Amino acid sequence: MNLGVLLTDLVSDTLNVSLPAFRPEACLAVTVVLLLLCRMLPGARLLHSSWVAFGGVLFAAAYAWADLRSLPGSPWQPVSGGAFREELFGGLLVFDGFTAYVRLILTGFLVLYIPFTKLSGIPGREEETDFHVLLLGAVLGMCLMASANHLLMVFMAVEMASVPSYALAGFLKGRKAASEAALKYAVYGAGAAGIMLYGISLLGGVLGSLHLPTMATKLSALLAAGSPGGVTTALMLGGLMLAVGLAFKLSAVPFHFWCPDVFEGAAAEVGAFLSVASKAAAVALAIRLGCGLTAPSGSDAAVLAGLADARSYAAHVIGLLAVLTCTLGNLGAYGQTNMKRMLAYSTIAHAGYLMIGVAAAIALGGAGTAGAAGEGAARDAVAAVAFYLGVYLFMNLAAFAIVALLRNVLRSEEIAAYAGLIQSSPGIVVAMGIVLVSLIGLPPLAGFTAKFLVFASAAQAITLGAEKPLMIVLLAVGGLNTVFSLVYYLRVLALMIFSPPPADRVAEPLPLVSFPGALVTGLVAPVVVFGVFFAGLYACARFAGGFAS
Repeated sequence: MNLGVLLTDLVSDTLNVSLPAFRPEACLAVTVVLLLLCRMLPGARLLHSSWVAFGGVLFAAAYAWADLRSLPGSPWQPVSGGAFREELFGGLLVFDGFTAYVRLILTGFLVLYIPFTKLSGIPGREEETDFHVLLLGAVLGMCLMASANHLLMVFMAVEMASVPSYALAGFLKGRKAASEAALKYAVYGAGAAGIMLYGISLLGGVLGSLHLPTMATKLSALLAAGSPGGVTTALMLGGLMLAVGLAFKLSAVPFHFWCPDVFEGAAAEVGAFLSVASKAAAVALAIRLGCGLTAPSGSDAAVLAGLADARSYAAHVIGLLAVLTCTLGNLGAYGQTNMKRMLAYSTIAHAGYLMIGVAAAIALGGAGTAGAAGEGAARDAVAAVAFYLGVYLFMNLAAFAIVALLRNVLRSEEIAAYAGLIQSSPGIVVAMGIVLVSLIGLPPLAGFTAKFLVFASAAQAITLGAEKPLMIVLLAVGGLNTVFSLVYYLRVLALMIFSPPPADRVAEPLPLVSFPGALVTGLVAPVVVFGVFFAGLYACARFAGGFAS
């Protein structure tokens, strides 16, 4: 093939295949450019950058919704056959139902997040352009994380999401705690990125490719042929180093040490972003990498057995992280006196619950140990995690929104400052109670449905005999940690209802009949609705899990 034909094919593929499937990310990129122009051009400075950012995000979310609806096999386009999958930009990215679903979560989060920051007052008028450029740039990287199909794109996407997050953590200028939070986050993030990049180099050097499907094919052939001990060690070490980068983004133990300090030092608005969007992208990437260990169709028994060993290794690594993360996250929240710090440990614990579903999906996936039944169960496990992410968006964004709005009236983010709020702001207390009970995972709220589906995926793995001892441990640890979490969540609720208010409190009430109250109501309502009427969201989540079957 000569250069002219190659360039013609490249241009045709880019214009006709890749760019039409890249519209949400393109909208975010164009919006970032427009925001920078608004900052540079004298006349454009009169525009509120929040409106420009919100308009661009609305377009991105609309395209993400249209993509999800139009894909073959979606709840709106039911077809028979395998899951839709299309590689973009020469195989660097992949477009499928899972990509479309996660992109909708991320852009939908922005649609809710930008009005929230406008109402809470952070950022201010002078800093809002910088804030929104960093915000949209980070979410663009997170969208790429969900669709990455090449390990170099994995690294670029993770760094594109991480670097703006470091700056957002220190966005409160003049505050020592915010500067310290940003410095810790950046230093730890740089270390995790270096380790992950070295792991990528090991995997690429041994397998001769960084394209994920090609790597799976070569790995299956290598393991089937009986690789030497040194090669196997290099593969295991590379996988562990890659897991370090994912664990850092997930704030999984033992790479969680940055999370409580960063959440406490940064603004509550930034904590909401790191808790929801960053977590969704990291979980999506973990699923993409773990469930990508699939043998090519028509593989012989030796190849299937080799890939089964690789999946078992990945499932045990993520399962061990899940056990540690759930337990330390819940126990670490017990002694916290700052609400943001307590929610940071809550975020760590929920990362552990999500990783239980990821481990179950990896153990069940492929054509190995569990056969056709396991493939369908793997789809259910991915669907459970995807549903959890959709519910988690509303739960945690609502929690941080209430903390930010109460900060504006109470001038404090300490848990003790919430004493007796039922007397002055009963609607906010009810909303906070719904969110906290849902975070525990009690019926009939959406948090219960999400956690039940994740635990059911582990139980299904036990039934099918896929990594049965590991899944029994994960199910037991998840159940015990749900009980542990009752104490610190209900402690906050009891303080708001039963404790007398401080004698020196002069704060104004925060009624639900107001713009901030309407925002809180809009975030809390789905937590109630999806607990009972969850069929629509679960249908979308199950479509997203189709790539694992």
